[in-house]
Amino acid sequence: MPHPNPPTHIAIILFPGFQLLDVAGPLDVLNILSTSQPLTLSILSSTLSPVSTAHNINSPHPDSKFAESIVPTHTFDNPPPGIEVLIVPGGLGTRVESEMEGVIGFLKRMDRDGGVRWWLTVCTGSAVLARAGVLDGRRATSNKKAFAWVKQQSPHVHWVSKARWVVDRNIWTSSGISAGMDLIYAWVGDVWGEEVAGLIADGSEYERNTDSTRDRFAERWGVAKL
Repeated sequence: MPHPNPPTHIAIILFPGFQLLDVAGPLDVLNILSTSQPLTLSILSSTLSPVSTAHNINSPHPDSKFAESIVPTHTFDNPPPGIEVLIVPGGLGTRVESEMEGVIGFLKRMDRDGGVRWWLTVCTGSAVLARAGVLDGRRATSNKKAFAWVKQQSPHVHWVSKARWVVDRNIWTSSGISAGMDLIYAWVGDVWGEEVAGLIADGSEYERNTDSTRDRFAERWGVAKL
């Protein structure tokens, strides 16, 4: 049954080195949803300058000049009022301490203020949310290839290794990169109804994974028993 009071204001955070599909996948689903539902999108980062997917982790090829940028609408220091849903993507940029300080501070303030109705994470975005203390005492999952590193970010989270996504009350966390697509469709189905989610997926020709407990990448990356 659809939620009696669905959200209208959705925000996503950006930082240098974010994973593009973590952001673009869920947002494309919400773009389509916005043609039938009244939605507002806010994009937040430390400044209003374009934020690039480029990073200096894992020694990128010295001759590569391949990256994409997204322009924020607001800064962490001046967020818009009334954010109801906050999406936290992952990416190799989550491992850069200097870039994460502002992100974590913002997440702590949003958690303290209590206005966010739903928290959604993709990939290592759950590690960032964990470091902010938002996941304390909650069940959560994350990118399976990075799972050992993610677990090190907080001992106060009940990390679930073999899950495509995990729901603990108002917090939805998903596995690596493409799992954000399965999470967002499941969340849309939970809030606006499965018929709406199914129509968007079929219109996008996306074949959903609808079993939140099944993620073959747990075995692929050897974390099924962690």
